[in-house]
Amino acid sequence: MLLFTGTMRWRQNRPCWQPQLLGLLAVWGIVSLWPGICFSWPLSPSAALGAARPLSGWHPLGIRSPRTTRPQSTSHNLLYHDGPVMGHTMTAYAIFWEPAGSQVSASYHQLIERYFQDVGNSALYRNNGQYPDGSGQAPTGATFGGSWIDRRPYPAPTLSDAQIQEEIRRALQIQGWTASLSHMFFVFTARGENICYNNFCSFSSFCAYHGYFDKEIIYAVIPYTGSDRQACGLSSSPNHDSDADSSINVTSHEQMEGATDPLLNAWYDSQGSEIGDKCSWEFGPTGSDGGNVTWNGHRYLVQKEWDNQSGGCTLGGA
Repeated sequence: MLLFTGTMRWRQNRPCWQPQLLGLLAVWGIVSLWPGICFSWPLSPSAALGAARPLSGWHPLGIRSPRTTRPQSTSHNLLYHDGPVMGHTMTAYAIFWEPAGSQVSASYHQLIERYFQDVGNSALYRNNGQYPDGSGQAPTGATFGGSWIDRRPYPAPTLSDAQIQEEIRRALQIQGWTASLSHMFFVFTARGENICYNNFCSFSSFCAYHGYFDKEIIYAVIPYTGSDRQACGLSSSPNHDSDADSSINVTSHEQMEGATDPLLNAWYDSQGSEIGDKCSWEFGPTGSDGGNVTWNGHRYLVQKEWDNQSGGCTLGGA
């Protein structure tokens, strides 16, 4: 039995549980390991740059409640681990996998697509610029490459990550999109659909995750947050669509992590936390409309991201 709301990192085929919250672990009689446990054997993070790099990996955002506040000090700044970042401009693509008869909110597509069009020039995204790769290239902006709605039925009531990956391959083939270290593909599922990565499932273990497969297909999975607002939703909705605003928040978390740690071997701290993990579910003050940022005249409620220069969480850092 494993109860948690934290971070599971798969790095170099080495899955490591790094708890973000106090949890209870009872596996084969082992109780309470801190600060983390790793299954299998350690491999060098820098090995991912060479031919030995594994074909896939993932990194999830834990559910909202219960949670504890993560320490914010310069001793826990992000560290560089030799891997690539999404240097210069990221192109984001949205895949809405919604079989006939499935449900999403009325403005779900429109608001998520608007977010992708607005975020690239935001102060929050510019915060990524302080995290370059070894050649000095850093994330400087993001654009929206387009969206696709797939009405194909889900192959199962609970989707596996392998089925999500196959959906992305299908989108690339049909849409003519290409994979690269500057492209990121976001898969959004409809209300009520569950997703599991091995034994870790949406709404009980995580709200979203990002990763890569086939060496350079970089992706994020966004289960429909409105399926369980207590676990993955927001307390306010600046756009009067709680489902869309909640999904935008977790999308923002995954996009910033994808930009600064696309292959899970670039920027993370000594505990394995990425730029978003260190500020998970921290928003700061909100306006009377429920938003905390304005981008291109549009209001959003998004969590903060880590700023190495100030040693704390920010909505608009370096």
